[in-house]
Amino acid sequence: RGALGGRGALLAVGALALLLTGCGIRATTVPVDVGPAPSRVSCDTPDLPPGQSGVQGFRAKVELVCGSQLVAVERVVPVPEKRTGREPVTLVAQALLEELERTPSEQEREGGFTTGVPDGLTAAPARPGDPAGTVRLSRKPEDLPPVALAQIVCTLSASDAVSAGPGPVVLGGPDADPPRAWECTDAVRSRPESAPTLGELVRPTATPSPSAS
Repeated sequence: RGALGGRGALLAVGALALLLTGCGIRATTVPVDVGPAPSRVSCDTPDLPPGQSGVQGFRAKVELVCGSQLVAVERVVPVPEKRTGREPVTLVAQALLEELERTPSEQEREGGFTTGVPDGLTAAPARPGDPAGTVRLSRKPEDLPPVALAQIVCTLSASDAVSAGPGPVVLGGPDADPPRAWECTDAVRSRPESAPTLGELVRPTATPSPSAS
């Protein structure tokens, strides 16, 4: 009976293999680990939260990372405290940098949003001779991670207070090197990890010489 039982089991295995083959599925006796199901992010932009009472702010779009690309998220950006010697361009740039540095909200994280802008990055006033609208960062732009630089360039270039209309934004570092013009293109938004490319140098504005008396 034992022999007959073993033979019956072999016949059952063979029949199952023929059934699977007929259905286009190759039978195998080796367990296959297909791993977890691939995760997908929605990249749905969350609703704009209601403004907090007593907090002054302005609406702006900040560029966050979602699905390996940049996606604009609208936020209410608190107005930074005014400091001596800071122009409106610098104040707005500082506020936007702080928004980019901030950890995304729970709703944004659920949608797949992250940020690559490092903490502690600040905006400083333009140096003498810099073109109007220049933003000096506490780190050289070209030394920042590519994704972080792409977020900053696309966020600042979309701000009317920083960039005078569509086009490049002029960024410099803390040293005396001339600032560079950086542009937010479709390639930058779709592949922030490899863009933007090194911007063009913007030469200092010539200072008019005093007239001879």
